[in-house]
Amino acid sequence: MDRKAYLILENGEVFEGTAFGAEKETMGELVFTTAMTGYLETLTDPSYFGQVVLQTFPLIGNYGVIPADFETDSPVLKGYIVREWCQEPSNFRCEGQLDTFLKEKGVTGICGLDTRAITRIVREYGVLNCKIKYTPDVTAEELEKLKNYRIVDAVESTTSQEFEVFEGENDKYHIALMDFGAKHNIGRELQKRGCKLTIVPAHTTAEEILALNPDGIMLSNGPGDPAENVQVIEELKKLTEKKIPIFGICLGHQLLALSRGGKTEKLHYGHRGANQPAKELATGRVFITSQNHGYAVVSDSLPEDAEVSFVNGNDGTCEGVNYTDMPAFSVQFHPEACGGPQETSFLFDRFIDMIEKNKEQNVNAQ
Repeated sequence: MDRKAYLILENGEVFEGTAFGAEKETMGELVFTTAMTGYLETLTDPSYFGQVVLQTFPLIGNYGVIPADFETDSPVLKGYIVREWCQEPSNFRCEGQLDTFLKEKGVTGICGLDTRAITRIVREYGVLNCKIKYTPDVTAEELEKLKNYRIVDAVESTTSQEFEVFEGENDKYHIALMDFGAKHNIGRELQKRGCKLTIVPAHTTAEEILALNPDGIMLSNGPGDPAENVQVIEELKKLTEKKIPIFGICLGHQLLALSRGGKTEKLHYGHRGANQPAKELATGRVFITSQNHGYAVVSDSLPEDAEVSFVNGNDGTCEGVNYTDMPAFSVQFHPEACGGPQETSFLFDRFIDMIEKNKEQNVNAQ
């Protein structure tokens, strides 16, 4: 018999549903994603650390579980909310069911709720904390604890713990990839372009990275409040002084801006989905992008040697920055998005071109 489960919001609202996945109580920051596909990439995206993720698309799990599509080895999200999960997936690559996968990975799930109503609440009131439990009763003490929930040690909990080296297709370039909770596909995109990767933990010093003699530095995505990573920001300041080509994505974009004196702010409910418009200011072209972030760089806080390159088509927030005093740029969206859309993957080519030009300049200067 299906077990009832309840979603409790910090404002006291209660939604009744049915338990699936791992049956254990959980608490986290409630966020929603509007992506219609790519639920496996969502489940395994380290940027969802500490969060309970709600899928607005009503049917999830219809192509099952495909390990080759995972963005990290194991999910780090706190919980998963869907309207309906498919119990009989059909896909030639399918290797399992969603419910079984969540049970194996210890991820609490709840289904059968009015996900549209919950999404509208988050849109109106902003990000709320929530709890999934198996009784509808909630005490004043529970609500107080729920309101006080905060995501802490996000990057430290998702970064790699040691240096790892991955060969590219021809190893023409050597990239130091700073792992703040990196998605696998960032590395895949670089390897396809002839890059050897050295994955370095978030706490790696600038001196240790420079000792690798990289041709370029990649700043990955990751979870949490960017401003909390004080030591990382200090090390990035040192790296930017060396004029090595740098490309930042998502959290990497925010940390690079902070290292240059910019500021970040928490958005009302963030941008999460595969249909976010990003307008390139230089061309006027609008790209449909995959995004997953709750913070944004404050455009007006950027220094004179930085210029906004992309803005969000919905709310005008900063989606990209070009730095004019060094070979560096960053974007808030995900050009590596394996679940799609993939129309901004050319930014990896732009990074390679920047590396080539920097190497030529160094040769000519000798």
